[in-house]
Amino acid sequence: MRRAVCPGSFDPIHNGHVEVIARAASLFDEVIVAVSTNYAKKYRFSAEERLALAAETLGSLRGVSVVPMGEGLLAEFCRDHGASAVVKGLRSVQDYQYELPMAVMNRQLTGVETVFLAAESRYTHLSSSLIKEVAALGGDVSEYVPAAVLKQLQAG
Repeated sequence: MRRAVCPGSFDPIHNGHVEVIARAASLFDEVIVAVSTNYAKKYRFSAEERLALAAETLGSLRGVSVVPMGEGLLAEFCRDHGASAVVKGLRSVQDYQYELPMAVMNRQLTGVETVFLAAESRYTHLSSSLIKEVAALGGDVSEYVPAAVLKQLQAG
């Protein structure tokens, strides 16, 4: 069985994430969406809310599960969960420059490979930070987020 991990903080999960995860699900037998927490970040949604929103959004995708990443290195998480690959979406050259050193380090640490998927052009401008900012200022983000996320953003 070929298993991959799609890691991220998903604060909140948006349609760009969903598109990459769905494509990963077509390439691998199983995809683990690992919801991480970076304690240096300020989150709009709690870890529990991010897990629940991701699980509700991705529940219909075959072979996709949502789990908390917990503490530690991504490479170790992959090894502990039997994943041979990390899947990352790339929106720009800047994403590639940021992700490449981590991909090399993860491979050197545990042998896990990183698969880069180019983002769909209609989502290349999306980031969770931008979505939160636009929503907080009253902008319409309904085109960019799953229904469950939109409901939570509108609830305040």
